[in-house]
Amino acid sequence: MCGIAGILSPDPQQRDCINQMARALEHRGPDDEGYYQQGAMVLAQTRLSIIDLETGHQPILNEDENLVLVCNGEIYNSPELRTHLIEKGHHFRTRTDVEVILHLYEELGDDCVKHLRGMFAFALWDRTRERLLLARDHMGQKPLFFVQESDRLFFASEVKALLSSNLIKPEIELEGLWHYMSLRFMPDQFSFFKNVMKLPAGSYLVFEKGVSRIERYWDIDFTQKQKGSEKEIEEGLHQTLLSTVDSHMLSDVRVGAFLSGGIDSGTVSAMMATLQPDPVPVFSIGVKEQSFNELPYAQMVARQYGMEAHEEIVESNMIHQIPKMIHHLDEPSDPFGVGVYLVAQLASQHVKVALSGDGGDESFAGYDRFAGQRLADYYAVLPAWLRRTVIERLIRLIPDTFQYKTIAQKARWLNEMSLRERGDRYAHSMSFLRFTDESKRALFTADAQDSFDSEDSREKILTHFNAGNVNELVDRMLYTDLRTRMPDHLLVIADRMCMAHSLENRSPLVDHRLVEYAASIPSHMKLKGMKLKHILRSVSSRYLPRELVYREKQGFGFPIALWLRNDLQHFLRNLFSQSRFVEMGIFEHHAIQSLIEEHLSGKVDHNFRLWILLNLELWYRMYFEGLSIDDMQEFTAEMMRA
Repeated sequence: MCGIAGILSPDPQQRDCINQMARALEHRGPDDEGYYQQGAMVLAQTRLSIIDLETGHQPILNEDENLVLVCNGEIYNSPELRTHLIEKGHHFRTRTDVEVILHLYEELGDDCVKHLRGMFAFALWDRTRERLLLARDHMGQKPLFFVQESDRLFFASEVKALLSSNLIKPEIELEGLWHYMSLRFMPDQFSFFKNVMKLPAGSYLVFEKGVSRIERYWDIDFTQKQKGSEKEIEEGLHQTLLSTVDSHMLSDVRVGAFLSGGIDSGTVSAMMATLQPDPVPVFSIGVKEQSFNELPYAQMVARQYGMEAHEEIVESNMIHQIPKMIHHLDEPSDPFGVGVYLVAQLASQHVKVALSGDGGDESFAGYDRFAGQRLADYYAVLPAWLRRTVIERLIRLIPDTFQYKTIAQKARWLNEMSLRERGDRYAHSMSFLRFTDESKRALFTADAQDSFDSEDSREKILTHFNAGNVNELVDRMLYTDLRTRMPDHLLVIADRMCMAHSLENRSPLVDHRLVEYAASIPSHMKLKGMKLKHILRSVSSRYLPRELVYREKQGFGFPIALWLRNDLQHFLRNLFSQSRFVEMGIFEHHAIQSLIEEHLSGKVDHNFRLWILLNLELWYRMYFEGLSIDDMQEFTAEMMRA
């Protein structure tokens, strides 16, 4: 695992900025660093040593030294590829897994990426042709950002490295922000900073003679379904997942696992325990509020397999961790990110690599909204006028307890979704807990809305939902999640929050071969009636206690709604009394105050919306006003005072 950066520019003063970029990526690779310069190209890499601890230094050159590589990631099928390439006459300089990329490029050119199985973001400089190839793994587990200006291109693993070079001036990407407020992620190639683009997952970029082009080299096909019995397909899934977990344990250092108490991380951890003789180090966090606490289920799995268990309890003072998380994300933090940040912090004290259960919900229909789409269809038999008037008014009378999955929240969701159909319903479900188009129009000032053209955030969902390589409703939802939420949200958080602690996170359920296998499973085996993740639960039941496998999904969450109403209410009022986004004329003051008052009075649970707004304020102060992490921690402490 590493951080990579590069500058392709005819200006030597710009090329000299590579050192600042590397400094900004030290947390991604504290063990080693390397540089390369030739003509207009300079490359840098900071290394976290996992495989080939002694000789795996980067940048790596091929035999003729006309190709140079820097890579962030792991290539899980490197042993087979290395054997094949040696048989074809290639000579390796190191034992590191990523060197296979150089020799595959010699054989196949840009198509080399199609033969890699792993997580990666790399830059390959062809010095003879003066041609740069940037590539990102199939699912987008590893990040890569770039800025193109005429005949020059700058790139790095994180935005902070690009900003630290002073080659670009930070500006807020308002159009992307508009979509983020609804979707919880930056869609397409957007980042939070204007002109800083992200290379899409499963794509590569070629920059040659001042011209760039981006090609997508991989996609997921949901149309070709397996014909066997459910038992045969389940066994195929079991063997595919088991072999994938085995390949993800490839390492020259100790490997652990995150154990949240859910079936995904539990199954991965249990499989690891069956594949190695030593106790698996597992890491779990919990909260005092028992309705949110999953520690008892994590402990159940750890005891069953004699795992080396480490755990920690989180309290509401985690607000002081937000500046650190924003710094590492380069964008507002997310409630999911709090858990990953803290469990990664715990794990980094014991291991360098941890496997996780990320991706199970997105490939096997694990979210309530998948079953909710069917329930909404049944509920829609009631007359629309009745749902819009009488029932809607009755639902507003249901008190919200500000707990996880409350009756009030479920009732509002069901009634609102029943008034929409198919793709429009699914797109709207993305913004239900955040900002709908209507609520965004109330939040953003008229001047801010006039500054960009594309206002329909639903199109960012519908373009995938209506794709031609998917036929059935459940698969359309899965495909949409795999193309949007997974690379642009969940994997972003997993990567940054783990690398904040110099910890490598590996996600077997996001392996592209496993994703392909899941796509080939008939959808009724994933969502069976109203049963979420049916076939994956069947596999999990071979390893985990039945009461864990078949309990209602809880999720890796925190009682943020309650914390905001109690311990953090002074923080909210003080922070938004000096809102930078109001001062800049982006947000309306009265819209924010309305959200705060409704939440604190117990009228409506706005915790997701307030969390976004809170984080934006802290993010702006860090990235545009230059406040350090220490400054921000003092600031948050000040905001907590009455």
